[in-house]
Amino acid sequence: MTAEHLAGTAGITRKTLAAIEHGSAAGSIGNVFNVASIVGVPLFGVDDPSELIALRRRGEERLALLPTRVDKKRDKDDGLDF
Repeated sequence: MTAEHLAGTAGITRKTLAAIEHGSAAGSIGNVFNVASIVGVPLFGVDDPSELIALRRRGEERLALLPTRVDKKRDKDDGLDF
C-alpha cells in the first residue's frame, strides 16, 4: 500500500500521515488509531474488534463499582485559574 493510498483510506492528508509516521504529537489520537487499524496493528494488544468491545465493557463495569466519591465527574470549571 502506498502512503498516498493509506492517507486517502484514512481520510487524512499525506502530510498528516508523515507526521504520524514520525511520531509527531500534533496529530489527533483518532487519526493515529485509524491508521494503525488500517495497516493491521493490533490496538491494546487485541486483534479482534469484538474482543476490544468486551474489554471496554468490562472496564465500564469495573468503573460502575467505584463509589461516587471516587468516580466523581469533573465540572467544566474546576476552580483552577491559570
